[in-house]
Amino acid sequence: MGNNQRISSRYDALKENQDHLKKIMYLIRRLIQAGELYTKELDRNYQVSVPQLLCLLTLHENGSLPPSQIARNMMVGSSTMTGIIDRLEQKGLVKRVRNSPDRRMITISLTEAGNKLARNAPPLIRQDIIDGLKRLPKSEIEKIINGLEMFVDLIDVQELEVEQSN
Repeated sequence: MGNNQRISSRYDALKENQDHLKKIMYLIRRLIQAGELYTKELDRNYQVSVPQLLCLLTLHENGSLPPSQIARNMMVGSSTMTGIIDRLEQKGLVKRVRNSPDRRMITISLTEAGNKLARNAPPLIRQDIIDGLKRLPKSEIEKIINGLEMFVDLIDVQELEVEQSN
């Protein structure tokens, strides 16, 4: 293979790689936009965001929990969890309950309104995604899972360490 052919071959491979990268970037942007649109829909219809809804569902399934445990279940940091709880408390959907004599230990509980919303909660992802996945054969769902796992491994997403309260 001559020098010009090697250069041409490398250029073609680089061009193909750039085309793949552009396609991946485009698809990631579409996923992010779909998530943002669903969050806006949830906010408009239920006055909660996806993370807030996840918090409500976590409490509904597990009962009262300390913020650190909710954060671990949701895979968010403690400061993010505090903001979510603050907003849910302002909306009257959760309450902080002080359980220890020194009042430092708190748990988060659903209010009646929070419990009602959790019982009648919309799905955490768009219904059309759920419906679409139900129509796919198991082999296609496994391909999606494998692709997503590969992508997560590729971008080196580490397990989130959440502060533990004593």
